[in-house]
Order: sequence, then structure tokens, then C-alpha cells
Amino acid sequence: MANFSSPMPSREFLWDVFQRVDKDRSGFISSDELQMALSNGTWTPFNPETVRLMIGMFDKHNRGTVSFDDFGALWKYVTDWQSCFRSFDRDGSGNINVSELKDALSSFGYRLGEQIVSVMLKRFDRFGRGTILFDDFIQCCVVLHTLTAAFRQFDTDQDGYITIHYEQFLNMVFGLKI
Repeated sequence: MANFSSPMPSREFLWDVFQRVDKDRSGFISSDELQMALSNGTWTPFNPETVRLMIGMFDKHNRGTVSFDDFGALWKYVTDWQSCFRSFDRDGSGNINVSELKDALSSFGYRLGEQIVSVMLKRFDRFGRGTILFDDFIQCCVVLHTLTAAFRQFDTDQDGYITIHYEQFLNMVFGLKI
């Protein structure tokens, strides 16, 4: 992926944000708290599946929450995705259309045909508008990355083909955190 990395904000700034997001004062941020704190650029709630994926990525203790120690990395992850999203939203519409998605995935190193990119856009287009919002873009990219990593475990010669039996396939799919 191209470098969309933002500088890490100060610990004081992150603590202030963390305390505002931690509504129940538990010392941890739950999926519900994170969902309320995030914005996808519209007045609709942030995609709960995307929030669940992100909590899972940064939840080191498998509690379904993120501690302050892990919050900085989560904050940086979201802000880096915002920069990335804006760079591919070339028309400034606040969403990604099929050609913008193809450009984004291509810049990440995926060589995918028009048909599969269209299928992916449809899969992650929650509102049936032919575009995806910021939160859906994150989910789309994370799912593609996760599926690709799982595929590569079996594609040992990196030729784009694998041969596995049905139970291996099921084990691979059901073992994914998506």
C-alpha cells in the first residue's frame, strides 16, 4: 500500500479522545462506543461490521474492547485510512465509485478484473448507490487483505492457483477473522 501514514498524535491528545469515546468510563472502548465516535462522512452510523473488524484487530486480550494502550494504534489506523480514502475519492464526492475502487486496489498491488471489482463494490455498497462510503471502503480492503493472506498460505509457489480439499477450504474460511 502507498504511504498514507499520518504522524502519531501526542499521548495527551489521545487520552482526551479516549476519555470522550469511553462513555461508560470502563477504561475500555467497546464496539458500540467506537461506532458512535466514528464518522463515515454522512449522517448514517459507521458500519458495525467495520467497527467489529477494527476492534478485533486491536483487541490484544480478546475481550471485544480496546484499552488505552491499544487506542493509539487504532487511532492511527483510522486516520491513515482517511488519508487513503481521500486520495482515491478523486471527485471529492465522499464515496468511492467502481473506477476509484479499481485504482485503489491496483495501487495496493491487486491485479483484479473489472468484473470482480464490480462484485466487490456491490458487496460493500450498503445503500445500493453504486458507491461505497469510507467505513465500507475500510471493510472492503481489510476483507480482501485477509482473504488474500489466507489464499497465499496455500499458494506456496505464488502462481495464483491452489489445490485444496473441501474441509481445508472450510477450515480456512471459518478460521478467518472477518
